[in-house]
Amino acid sequence: MSTGELRDPLRFVQARNVELQAENKTLHEEVEGLRNILHILLSLQELSLTITERTDVLNLLDRILQSALESIGAGDGSLLLVDPETKELVFVVVHGEIRETLVGHRLPVGHGIAGWVAAHGEPARVRDVSLDARFAPDVDQEYHFHTRSLLCVPLIYGDRVLGVIQALNKVNGEQFIDLELTLLGIVGQLAAAAIYRAETAVASTPA
Repeated sequence: MSTGELRDPLRFVQARNVELQAENKTLHEEVEGLRNILHILLSLQELSLTITERTDVLNLLDRILQSALESIGAGDGSLLLVDPETKELVFVVVHGEIRETLVGHRLPVGHGIAGWVAAHGEPARVRDVSLDARFAPDVDQEYHFHTRSLLCVPLIYGDRVLGVIQALNKVNGEQFIDLELTLLGIVGQLAAAAIYRAETAVASTPA
């Protein structure tokens, strides 16, 4: 067998070895990421189970939102609750660039992607909001923010939509993926359970 005939199989094996090393690195990173996510979810579940009438619910929701954003690598996000009297969504907890100014802002249920999610009780993953007819730019314009992509999930307990959680703009500039939408949905379920437990705890407290 000539040297040239030996060279090609050798190159193939070397190239394949490089590919396998890259695949192993990716798998290792994914496993570590899933471990971190599991740890976050277990911590949030423990938090939701320890709620009493003395629990600072806003602080708890802030921690839930922060954990959710960190786990999916989002730079900005918010948790909005439905005001049952006005049928509006209220920004209760906000993280990111406009955290200090957006809290308290109201949106009609049905307005924008967050409003659509609240009205339909269904999640949304939008890669480019400029191409989505549901997107309403008024919040971006008023607060000088630029939404590129987002995840939004409803907070549902029983048959009630309590609000929504949304994550905006991944820090690394990449697109959100389905796994991250699923994760945010689980966080939304935990947040909804926490809100319901807090309501129940307050309602059962003697006047």
